[in-house]
Amino acid sequence: MKITHREIISRIKKTDPKSHKGTLGHALIIGGSYGKIGSVCLSAKAALRTGCGLATVFLPECGYDIIQSVVPEAMAITDVQHKCISDIQFDFLPQAIGIGLGMGQDAATQQALYAFLRQSTQPLVIDADALNILSGHQEWLSLVPKGSVLTPHPKEFERLIGKSDSVAHSVAQAKTFSARHQVVLVLKGAPTKIVWQNEVFENTTGNAALATAGSGDVLTGMITSLIAQSYHPLDAALIAVYLHGKTADLALPETGMQAFIASDIINYIGKAYLSLSSAQ
Repeated sequence: MKITHREIISRIKKTDPKSHKGTLGHALIIGGSYGKIGSVCLSAKAALRTGCGLATVFLPECGYDIIQSVVPEAMAITDVQHKCISDIQFDFLPQAIGIGLGMGQDAATQQALYAFLRQSTQPLVIDADALNILSGHQEWLSLVPKGSVLTPHPKEFERLIGKSDSVAHSVAQAKTFSARHQVVLVLKGAPTKIVWQNEVFENTTGNAALATAGSGDVLTGMITSLIAQSYHPLDAALIAVYLHGKTADLALPETGMQAFIASDIINYIGKAYLSLSSAQ
């Protein structure tokens, strides 16, 4: 099935005019490591731009000043370690959690992810290093909550599933994986495909401008934000992928392909939303 303007319109909810920040969902972004704090900054800002009422970032101590300066709208909780995540602890109940961005694969971080998964019950958005860690510990996949969204790029998918002979074989593997683990797979690419059990959705927005550092971090923030706003994980993935691609389509005449960067995706999320109300 194609992810079209009409399909997204049918899934988008209207915002209650009496809403306030406490009713629009609290998203938690977990990630970052020394030298890779930008990933969670992009993700948190994207989450807020996509409409959640609150966003908190859990990150290593070295990222505290950065996140507070770059994304003043977000709150921050720091790990006990300075350079990496080693013990994921927070004292509130977020409506959605995105994890893995820029997290690294330090031994302490791997154990922190394992401990976190053991106590997780709500669907997660799992990206980047969290996916790579799971690839090396396939037995931990049973701990991933049902309904979670996994967002691998082609290499991450290959590490997770194994090599495929063709696109058709890859999609078949994705269907099997999704059904077995009851997760939504967002297979990032050109075009991005979303797999939920035996269903395959193909995105119709986006262009090569999205092939830029941080693009995936932004997408994870967008999906997490939508889940925090009470969207079903599949709907959250479909809407976020469509809007993510639409930002690049809208920006191209103004930025050109080469100059487009991940921050531009965030800056165009509002216009992407507005485009949904136009006749197409």
